[in-house]
Amino acid sequence: MKELIRILIKRLEKKGIEQGIIHGFIRDLASTILVNPHMNLLQVNKQLHFLGWDGFELDNHTLELAIACFEAEGLESLEDKPIC
Repeated sequence: MKELIRILIKRLEKKGIEQGIIHGFIRDLASTILVNPHMNLLQVNKQLHFLGWDGFELDNHTLELAIACFEAEGLESLEDKPIC
C-alpha cells in the first residue's frame, strides 16, 4: 500500500502539483470518489474543479492509480486521515 501511495505522489508531482498540497488534493479526490464511486474521469475532473483544483486535469492512469490506493486502504478510512 505505501508503495502505491508513493507512486501516486510522485506522479502528481510530475503533473505539477506542489508537494505541500498533494495530501489535500488526495483527500479531496478520495472524498469525491466516496460520494459517487461511479463517476467517470470527466465528472471527477469537473468536481475537482468545483472544489478549487482548476489548474489541474487528472488523467485516467492517475485516477486508476488513486482508486487502487483507496481500495487498498479502504476509502472510508481515508476521509479524516492524512495520506502519507
